[in-house]
Amino acid sequence: MSRCIETWFATLLVGLVLSGASLQSPYAQQGANRPTILQKGETEDIPGREVVSAILELPPNGPAGRHTHPGTEIGYVLEGSAMLIIEGQAAREVKAGDSWIIGAGIPHEGRAGPAGVKVLGTFVVEKGKPLATPAPRSGD
Repeated sequence: MSRCIETWFATLLVGLVLSGASLQSPYAQQGANRPTILQKGETEDIPGREVVSAILELPPNGPAGRHTHPGTEIGYVLEGSAMLIIEGQAAREVKAGDSWIIGAGIPHEGRAGPAGVKVLGTFVVEKGKPLATPAPRSGD
C-alpha cells in the first residue's frame, strides 16, 4: 500500500451505480465492504443535487481510504467504533451514537475499531458525479 494511512468511513458507495454513472471506488482495492444503498432521490429545494442514504459496515480494523465527496456527508455510528480523520482536524474516535458532518471536497478517511463499525451515511451531492473519489496525500 502507498503512504496512505488506511482508515475508515467512506468506503461508502463503492462500485455501485447512481444516476446512471458508475462510482469510482477509492476503497475497492483495499478490500473494504460495499455499502448498502437505502434510498436516493432528487431534492426539490436544491436543483442539481440528490440525497443518498446508505449503510456501511467495516470488519474489525477495516480501512476506508482517503477520499472526498461532491457534496456534504452526514455520518452516524450505529454500532462499533472507528477512528475518523478529517483534513484540518485532529483525528478522533467515533462510537455508537456519535455523528459528524463533512463538507464537500474535504479529504477524509478512517479505520474501524477492533469490533468493526456500522455507519449510516447521508449525502447531499451533485447529481451524476461519483459519490466518492480517491484523495491522494500531498506529494503522492
